[in-house]
Amino acid sequence: MSTKKEIRRLVKERRALLRPEEETENSRKILESLLSLPEYKKARQVFCYVDYNHEVHTWPILERAMADGKRTAVPKVHGKDMVFYYIEKEEDLEPGYFGIREPKEGLPPAGGDSVLFIMPGVAFDRAHHRIGYGGGFYDRYLEAHPDLCTAAVAYECQIFDQVPFEEFDIRPSLLITEAGISRLEEA
Repeated sequence: MSTKKEIRRLVKERRALLRPEEETENSRKILESLLSLPEYKKARQVFCYVDYNHEVHTWPILERAMADGKRTAVPKVHGKDMVFYYIEKEEDLEPGYFGIREPKEGLPPAGGDSVLFIMPGVAFDRAHHRIGYGGGFYDRYLEAHPDLCTAAVAYECQIFDQVPFEEFDIRPSLLITEAGISRLEEA
């Protein structure tokens, strides 16, 4: 099995090889699958990361959630912590941590229930183990908010048969790629 560092490098190369039209089309398919989920339909709120550096395009997800009357929130990094803030339009975002778009100052912090939480990842395996970017932001956030319905969106080129993981790593309940939806089967 490859190391997390090797997998991160490999996935970065794979995503960089995707043509812009492939990224757009695959992201569209992922959005369609996400919208078909009962978890999406019943959620009153959608918390979602803002894509960066060849990730699945998430602005269409946020835009659609807003159009569907759901409250939407995106993360902002504060030191070692990540806080989600409500947004209402793309202009509520500005460049932040590592150049990733974040909510502007003064927006209300997000909270409450009935949340579909959409998380990123560098790589996943078929059992939904996740390799993140190494900061631990999402694991810490989800550990503090264990009742959220979690979904990850990724391109098929990010999926492996097996990736290294730790027992405390939090796996998303749903994994959505352009090839379809996978549900985590709890033992």
